Amino acid sequence: MLTNFENHISARFAFLENKKLFLAVSGGLDSMVLLHLFQQLDYEIAVLHCNFQLRGLESLGDQDFIRNYCEENNISLFTTQFDTEAFAKDYKLSTQIAARELRYSWFYELLETHKFDYILTAHHADDNLETFIINLSRGTGLNGLVGIPEQNDKIIRPLLPFSREEILKYAKEKNIQWREDSSNASDKYLRNKIRHDLVPVLKQINPNFLKAFQKTQSYLQEANEMAEDASIMIYQQVAKEAGEEIHFDLNKLKKLPNYRSYLYEWLNEFGFLAWNDIYDLVDGQSGKQVFSAEFRLLKNRKTLILSPIVEVSEKQEFEINENDHEVNFPLNLKLCNVSHITIESNKIIFADAEKIQYPLVLRKWKEGDSFQPFGMNGKSKKISKFFKDEKLSLIEKENSWLLCSKDEIVWVVGIRQDERFKIEKTTKKILKIELQ
Repeated sequence: MLTNFENHISARFAFLENKKLFLAVSGGLDSMVLLHLFQQLDYEIAVLHCNFQLRGLESLGDQDFIRNYCEENNISLFTTQFDTEAFAKDYKLSTQIAARELRYSWFYELLETHKFDYILTAHHADDNLETFIINLSRGTGLNGLVGIPEQNDKIIRPLLPFSREEILKYAKEKNIQWREDSSNASDKYLRNKIRHDLVPVLKQINPNFLKAFQKTQSYLQEANEMAEDASIMIYQQVAKEAGEEIHFDLNKLKKLPNYRSYLYEWLNEFGFLAWNDIYDLVDGQSGKQVFSAEFRLLKNRKTLILSPIVEVSEKQEFEINENDHEVNFPLNLKLCNVSHITIESNKIIFADAEKIQYPLVLRKWKEGDSFQPFGMNGKSKKISKFFKDEKLSLIEKENSWLLCSKDEIVWVVGIRQDERFKIEKTTKKILKIELQ
């Protein structure tokens, strides 16, 4: 196995040469074999061990076992302890997910503080098969069927091509000691049920099932890469990025025979769960929305708009005093007195300074607000009606700010000035206000 492992590292991970590597070691069979293999190769390594405090004295025994091993072999060791059950309870997570969150957060912290390059874990081919079956049983897309990736950012899994049987054989040949995790014998967890009950049946049906699975998964990986390439090309035709928003052209999207698959690929990373609701938006009523924890998807006429959720109180107001020449929050505004008008733009207004009463106030619009749009002499219009006529989306309405002098609107910022504050022949002082 050592020769095959060395060849695998050279073929797939040649970039690890001369890098500083952390090995995540639990003390179990797989991680102890990974550690032993890297001891035979010429790499700078250190060991990471997490004590999740889930098995009492057994967990402490694992920690002592690894500490003794590292001392005997002159290997640097980093250990930590987590109150995993309390963390899981506080954040409403399963114990396994909580342990994963704690583990990887600590891993990345150590990478940064100790200037190491990569973290290697001992996931192997049987782990990959179990993950595939778990994802299959839950209903997953192609991403879930390609299994555990060989590399995910700074995390590398060099044992993935090797089976549990190969790892066990190597451990016995090299007289490698390891610790048995008593929880592995329990069928409390879904993974253990699959490992103990389902996988043996599959291997009984086909003794070469694991190799056949690995071949199938390589085909799935190729298909997934091809789908990702297509997704990128189609995204460039359908989507347009505008600041923090992404606008999807529904006319172009609906011409695609598998547009739901593309939507899933593009939106999956934003935490959405209500996929049927998202698909219904395509033909739904304008103004309907679907939310994830941090993002929302809005149907606005012939467009789907993806944007982050920004919480700003409608009651919140920001004052601008007469001596303020720059404002940096919630908008970037520049104010100055000028002698004449120089440019026309929605980003700039020129107001009669003598009509302005300080402090000016920046606030969100509310129902009942009205103003006189520039060019409409003597005619007022409700802000809500103005937004509708301008065909602003719900997101654009929510992101709109009003610049007010006392109770009068001077400017719907970035959109339209109020007629009452315009420059006239009798104007003596001109105030220029620019949205940066």
